[in-house]
Amino acid sequence: MKRLAAVVALLGLATATACSSGSTNKSSSGGGGGLFTTIDVNRPGLDASAPANPYNPKGNSFSGFNSMRIAWVKNHLTDPNQALPGIAASWEIAPDNSSITLKLQPNAKWSDGKPVTAEDVKMSIGIAYTQGSTAFSVTPGAAGAAAEVTVVDPQTLKITQDMANPSPKFARGVLDTAVLPAHVWSSVLPADFWDKLKAARGEGAEAEKAREEITALGQKVLTFAPPKDVSAGPFVLERVNPGEALLVKNKSFFNAANVAPAQVKFLNYTGNEQIWNYLTAGKLDASGFVAAPTDVMNRIKAAPGSEVIKGYSPVAVSMAFNQSKKPYDNVHVRRGLAYLIDRDQVTKVASPEGGTPAITTTGIHQKAAQAWIPDTLPKLDPYKPDVAKAEAEFKDAGLTKKDGKWMLADGKAWKVSMHAPAGFSDWLSAQENIKSQLIKAGIDAEVVTTTDYPLYLEELSAGKYDVGFWLMALGPAPYDIFQRLYGASNGWTNVAGKIEHSPAGKGGNWMGDPEQIEVDGAKINPGELTGKLNSATEDQAKPIMAQLATAANQDLPVIQLWDYVNNQFVNNSRFTGWPHDDEILRLGTGVLASGVWIQLGMVKSKQ
Repeated sequence: MKRLAAVVALLGLATATACSSGSTNKSSSGGGGGLFTTIDVNRPGLDASAPANPYNPKGNSFSGFNSMRIAWVKNHLTDPNQALPGIAASWEIAPDNSSITLKLQPNAKWSDGKPVTAEDVKMSIGIAYTQGSTAFSVTPGAAGAAAEVTVVDPQTLKITQDMANPSPKFARGVLDTAVLPAHVWSSVLPADFWDKLKAARGEGAEAEKAREEITALGQKVLTFAPPKDVSAGPFVLERVNPGEALLVKNKSFFNAANVAPAQVKFLNYTGNEQIWNYLTAGKLDASGFVAAPTDVMNRIKAAPGSEVIKGYSPVAVSMAFNQSKKPYDNVHVRRGLAYLIDRDQVTKVASPEGGTPAITTTGIHQKAAQAWIPDTLPKLDPYKPDVAKAEAEFKDAGLTKKDGKWMLADGKAWKVSMHAPAGFSDWLSAQENIKSQLIKAGIDAEVVTTTDYPLYLEELSAGKYDVGFWLMALGPAPYDIFQRLYGASNGWTNVAGKIEHSPAGKGGNWMGDPEQIEVDGAKINPGELTGKLNSATEDQAKPIMAQLATAANQDLPVIQLWDYVNNQFVNNSRFTGWPHDDEILRLGTGVLASGVWIQLGMVKSKQ
């Protein structure tokens, strides 16, 4: 399949059956607002036999539509805990971040008419523990893990953080939790679940057994199939076939009066081309990010009513090096390549509409960098294309040029071998362009395609590639941003707040940086600095991020190529009122933003 979006690619996607034809945007049953048609950018393919289960990889649960979360996190540039109301109408975070108190929507009901209560949310948190959720982890010493979940009254819960290893994004982990009906789902948890959880927080064999039992429940949760969809969202699933899923308005939804569509149809697709065709034909009222070349984008924009809303996407793509492979263990080689590769040209070829050339390598998306490290950015080497500087770096690395070709220090031929997954059209186009640039500069190069993304990640992690593409800058939390460069893939693991380093080729360390690197003439441990970000406040994080950005700029474990742009596709023919606020556009991973816009009453019907 084709590449859909950077964050989606991180999750891995499954293939699907062929799409049916003949979809229209006329409501078959009336209902006022008519039919809203969209696609689920988080996964191609509809499985008619899959349950309405938000934890099932193929589940017919559409986040924002028939699946609700406690709140909808915004991906704010610097504050990971900002969110829009979901099942929680409001919340209060303790000044020291030790707890969050939730106030539920006073009129929230399930689609079968039963009220949504604090007990529903507590059970949903219990289910989140079985999945190893960020805030609800049973791993001893996990950063940002909850300590207690207390039902204060039917509309109020208080969740406290284990302050032995606190995280500034604790509240985010709580808010970003799917809410399920206890009267449908309670059977997946044993009656003594909370006793098991209490035991799991201890030490010794009994605690270890309890943790294993809770983790084992995860599979039961994944496969659970409710007899019917019971939704607290604006819609409820009515039927699914291989071509489309139909959802109808949930009349019990707490904000139903402001939900414009009477029905929602999710169309099946197997790759980007089908989405392009839907958009060009004006079939979709909304679609999240999909990579598209300029000619396709122009056709989409020309469709009657079409509008492309651009915003910030907290992710970037980079050319990453395996430093256990020569000559990439030499920083001068990495710097020489950075001076040779024209990032503007690469972006223009590979992602002209979905990306902006990286201003330099910082490890941070340039928009977030302007918020986090504005004073540091001007001091960093921009690595503008400069053949003379590139050749000087290669010579410093001991490379030699013979008959117009660069040779390794031992006199052997040098070939830059780049890998990318099949179907990732923007990555492959970028690598082909880089290949041409390198060959022109006297460096032999090749592009090698891996059959699919899961295999690519597996072989990348195993250290089988010299050079690959790597997603990075995954905001908004500072730790999440830099652990892509100085985390497990580069040898540093965070175990109960203690940072440990594995040598190249061990423990998943395929990047191969040494434990200490030189920055501005001094030795630093970038993994330990990154670990500090996991518990740092915003003010504490800024100088650390400046130091890490400087490290990334000088050490170059990767060359940052382009920063993604969040293109949201909408059509104004049937619905209007689309938000243009950047923060509302870039809701958290896995969320279908248009569903949140609809449930908040932003989207209006023209019918």
